[in-house]
Amino acid sequence: MSNVQEPSFRDSVDLMFNRAVALMDLPPGLEEKIRVCNATYTVRFGVRLRGKIQTFTGYRSVHSEHMEPVKGGIRYSLGVNQDEVEALAALMTYKCALVEAPFGGSKGGLCIDPREYEEHELELITRRFAYELAKRDLIHPSQNVPAPDMGTGEREMAWIADQYARMNTTDINAKACVTGKPPHAGGIQGRVEATGRGVQYALQEFFRHPQDVAKANLTGTLRGKRVVVQGLGNVGYHAAKFLSEEDGALVTGIIERDGALIDPKGINVEAVSSWIRHHGGVTGYADATYVEEGVSVLEAECDILIPAALEGVINLSNAERVKAPLIIEAANGPVTAGADDILRERGCVIIPDMYANAGGVTVSYFEWVKNLSHIRFGRMGRRQEEARHQLIVEELERLSKDKDLGWSLSPDFKTKYLRGAGELELVRSGLEDTMRTAYQAMAEVWRSRDDVKDLRTAAYLVSIDRVATSYRAKGL
Repeated sequence: MSNVQEPSFRDSVDLMFNRAVALMDLPPGLEEKIRVCNATYTVRFGVRLRGKIQTFTGYRSVHSEHMEPVKGGIRYSLGVNQDEVEALAALMTYKCALVEAPFGGSKGGLCIDPREYEEHELELITRRFAYELAKRDLIHPSQNVPAPDMGTGEREMAWIADQYARMNTTDINAKACVTGKPPHAGGIQGRVEATGRGVQYALQEFFRHPQDVAKANLTGTLRGKRVVVQGLGNVGYHAAKFLSEEDGALVTGIIERDGALIDPKGINVEAVSSWIRHHGGVTGYADATYVEEGVSVLEAECDILIPAALEGVINLSNAERVKAPLIIEAANGPVTAGADDILRERGCVIIPDMYANAGGVTVSYFEWVKNLSHIRFGRMGRRQEEARHQLIVEELERLSKDKDLGWSLSPDFKTKYLRGAGELELVRSGLEDTMRTAYQAMAEVWRSRDDVKDLRTAAYLVSIDRVATSYRAKGL
C-alpha cells in the first residue's frame, strides 16, 4: 500500500468515529473521552531460548472502562505495533457495545512470528508474557479478560489461564481470566466456530430484510449466491463451511497467502481446508483453477465478498475494481476508510467488522459467565425439558392412533422434538439472538435517518450512544 493518500488502520477507525459523532449531539468533552485510548502498556521481557536470552515486545491496550472487565484478543504477529493495538482496542469497545456484551474494549499483541518457534518455546514465551500482564492486572477475571486473535488459539489461552491460576492460587474465578480456552480447560462448546458462525448469522439476518438486500442490488435468499472468501483460517473456514453446507451458497473463490482457487460451480471448503493443513497453502490443489496472483480474486465477479484475514486488503489501489455488491467484513478493518468511500459511492453495501465478526466476543462472554457461575449451560434444565417434551409426544402419539383423526407424526419429529438443548445448542441460540438483535438496532438507524448512508456509520452511532449512556450513568 504505497499510496500516500491511504489512511492507516488507526486513522481509518478515527475517521469513521469522527464521521459518526458529527451526526450526534454529544458534549465535546464526552466525545473526546470516548475517542481516546485510556492506557497502553508496553512490556519487554526476556526468555532463554536456544542457549541465549531473546527479548520480546508485547502490548496491552485499554481503550474504554465504561464497563469492566475490558475484553479483547491477543495476537501474535510481526506486524503488531502500538497504533494497531490501540485501534483494535477501540473497535472492541464499539463492538461490545453494539452486541450488548458488558465489557469495555481492550487488545493485546506480541511482536513475534509463532511459526518460527517450537511448541515448548511458544509456551515459555506465552507464560512469560502472561506473567508480565497479570502482575499489572492486565489479565484478571474482573478487570481484563483476553481471548484468541490472529496467531493464537485454544492452546495459548490454556497456557495463559494456567499461568494466572499459578499466580493466584486462591482465586476461585481464575478460569474466567481468559476466554477461548479448550472445553476441557474451562472453555465452552462452540467458541472455535463462533466468529465464523456469527458471520453466517449476520448474513442470514441481512437476507431476512428484502429492503436491505435490494440496496445491494441483490434478491432472494443466500441459496445459490456466489461467495469469495479471503483467508481460510478459523473465521473464513467456518463462515464458508456453514454458508455452503447449511445455506446453499456457492463458494466460488478462496484466496490464501500463496494464491487463490476459483471454480464457478463451487469449491469444496472442507477439501481445501484439509489440503492447506497438509501442504501449507492452496498451491497444487487439483479440483479448482489456481490463480497465482491471489489478491486479484478480490476483484472477481461474485455476490458476496468475505475478507477474513488481514486489515487493509481492500484499499485505494484496488477498490475501484471490486465488483462484489455485498461485502461482509469477517476480519478487523479489511476495508480502509478511503476504499470505504469509493465502494459506498458505487452502491456497494458493507456489513461492518464491528458487527460482522462480533460472534467471537459474544461467545467469549458466554464462556466468561460459565466460568463465573461454575456450571455448564444446560446441565440443570436439559433433562427436565426432555421430560416435558416427552409428555407432549406421548399425548400426540395417543391421539395419532385415533383412526377418525387421520393423521400421524412425521418420522423424525419425535427424535428432534425430544432432544433437550445442551451447551452447544444454547450457545448457538444465544449467538443467533445476539446477531439478529444487533443487526436490527443498526439497520433501524440506517433505514430511518437520511443522513446515515451506510451500515458502518449506523453501527458507530448505536455503539457510541450506548457508551455515552454508560458514562453518563457513572456521572461523567
